[in-house]
Amino acid sequence: MLHGKIALSDAMLDRLLACMGFQLEITRRATPVDLHHAALRRWRMHQRLVAQLDSEHWAAWRPRVVENLSAIRSRFRGEPHLRNITRWEQLVTSNDLAAIRRVANGLDADSIAMREVSPLGGLLSQTERRDVLEEVRQWTARN
Repeated sequence: MLHGKIALSDAMLDRLLACMGFQLEITRRATPVDLHHAALRRWRMHQRLVAQLDSEHWAAWRPRVVENLSAIRSRFRGEPHLRNITRWEQLVTSNDLAAIRRVANGLDADSIAMREVSPLGGLLSQTERRDVLEEVRQWTARN
C-alpha cells in the first residue's frame, strides 16, 4: 500500500485504524467546485445546451456537431485531446444523449477535459451565449 502497488480501500483503512484504536468515519457534504474561469465558462455554456437537449434538438444540431468534430480533430494534437475527441465521436455516432448530458454537466476531471474539445460550440444563439458570459462574469466577481 505504501508503494502504491495495492489500492487502499475504505475497508482496509478502517481495519488499519482499528489496530490503533480509531475508526474511519466518512462524512458527505456538498462543497463548491473551484473551476478556473475558462472551465467555468465552458461548464455553464454546456449546462445551457443540455437544458435544451432532447431528440428533436439533437436531430437539428447533429450535422453541425459532426462538422465541428472534423474541424476540432484537424486543430488538436496530442493526448488527452485526441482520446477525448475520439470519445466525442463515439457519443455522437451512437446518439448517446444521456452520456452527452453527463459530460456536459460533470464536474469531474474527465468531464472538464472532455469539454476542452467539445463539438457543441456554436449551438447557442448569440443572446444565450451573452447571457451565460454575463452570468459567469457576475459569479466570478462575487467569488
